[in-house]
Amino acid sequence: MTDMFVTLGTWNWIIFGVILMALEVAAPGIFLFWLGLAALLVGLVSFAVQPSWQVQLLMFAVFAAAAVPIWRRLAKSSREPSASPFLNKRADALLGRVFTLEKPIIDGSGTVRIDDTVWRVAGPDTPAGTKVKVVRVDGANLTVAAA
Repeated sequence: MTDMFVTLGTWNWIIFGVILMALEVAAPGIFLFWLGLAALLVGLVSFAVQPSWQVQLLMFAVFAAAAVPIWRRLAKSSREPSASPFLNKRADALLGRVFTLEKPIIDGSGTVRIDDTVWRVAGPDTPAGTKVKVVRVDGANLTVAAA
């Protein structure tokens, strides 16, 4: 086993890095990419300096451990606010908007047509054609009040 570590060379690290990055392509998760990058860095440093196998393993551990916080910092700074924040929260986008009742609210339940969808609304009894404002969203149910 010691012989394997003693023979660790520059090309072994580069091949190891390429294999890890190829595995990342096959099974994405961003984890193997950083280990592969650490192995490539050790290989590149080994081209310039000929460190012992112990130093090479230590460099690999340091590069691999440093890659994760660096990536998290870069990923966090590159996040931009979404152009469509209600993409998966369609009902939340209706909060505060005013619509016309399609069917009257009788016994606390009625409907309103919004674009191509009929939504169930709850609120005080109100005749059809009345303008109502969405005051609360509960899943696919809207609570309305007179506008």
